[in-house]
Amino acid sequence: MTSANQQNENPAAEPDGVAAAAAAAEHDPAATAAASQSAENAVLQTKLDDLQSRLVRTLADMENYRRRAQRELEESRRFESLRLVRDLLPALDGLNRAIASGEQTGDPQTLLSGIRMVAQQFRDILRGHAAEPIEALGQPFNPNLHEALTQMPSAEHPPMTVVQVVEMGYRMHDRVVRPARVIVSSGPPAG
Repeated sequence: MTSANQQNENPAAEPDGVAAAAAAAEHDPAATAAASQSAENAVLQTKLDDLQSRLVRTLADMENYRRRAQRELEESRRFESLRLVRDLLPALDGLNRAIASGEQTGDPQTLLSGIRMVAQQFRDILRGHAAEPIEALGQPFNPNLHEALTQMPSAEHPPMTVVQVVEMGYRMHDRVVRPARVIVSSGPPAG
């Protein structure tokens, strides 16, 4: 018989190249490792693609959050004085009523009484917004809290003591809003 007949008699026989490659793959560790490496690379590529997709979504979320926070901050800044203005309006109304009452009655004591009430209302509003007056009169001069306008001799007060408050100072928490403008003793008068 010829070799062609032998192939026809054994139909399961494969061509020599394919059988040799299959046999080589079964017995060649390098080919097995390459196939394993290729499968591992595919898994890693899938994980990488997933991580890149998550990173892009996270970056987009962060950018959206940043924009939203910026808008909220701008909105907050625009209306940060709203509560203070609402609190001041009744005091302004009271001042206008005091003026109208003083004009109608012509009595300076009525006008003065109304203005005192409004001044107290303003002090209460400031206190409600954590603005407290700085106590200065009779206190030692403190350049962090007081602004000295001038010095004047005083027999009753030691040198560098506040003898008169020209403008009241205020602080909020630990920060000075406005120092008290004061006149300070220079000590007893000379001669």
